[in-house]
Amino acid sequence: MQIRLKTISKAGIDEANSKAELYRLLNEPEEAESICRDVLAVEPTHQLALRLIGLAITDQFCGGASDRFEEAEAFFQRLDDPYERFYYTGLGYERWAKAQLRAGRPPHTLWVLLEKAMHCFAEAEKIRPEGNDDSILRWNSCARLIDSRPESEWLPEFDMFETGDGSPL
Repeated sequence: MQIRLKTISKAGIDEANSKAELYRLLNEPEEAESICRDVLAVEPTHQLALRLIGLAITDQFCGGASDRFEEAEAFFQRLDDPYERFYYTGLGYERWAKAQLRAGRPPHTLWVLLEKAMHCFAEAEKIRPEGNDDSILRWNSCARLIDSRPESEWLPEFDMFETGDGSPL
């Protein structure tokens, strides 16, 4: 059964976005996402709604197969500002890696996600608005996460195969 959704007014967009931000703060990202979908149905390129929906989706990451990184990334890639595209995409990678780490995934399997996050933050840093150090703060957060664990946890484990005489291949 498909229930037809009601359309919000253009005049209600600012208030709807405020509510989406509030629901994110209240740790109700599903509500925030729903509101952003209503805003984007009326104004598909609304920049704040695109940022908020991407963030609301990343708020829901649990480190499992249900994580919708590609969907969040697609919203971030629709942002007009190149700085914001890099910054929020990096934030998506960082949050995805952290969720998987909390879920018990081995750190070495997440290295590539943190590497992509740090690359995005480094690119955002190059074009950041004056006085905006957010990309540096996030890059440092990733670096501290990596430094918080022994180097051996970030390296893949390889099984040693032996030849018939007991020597490694």
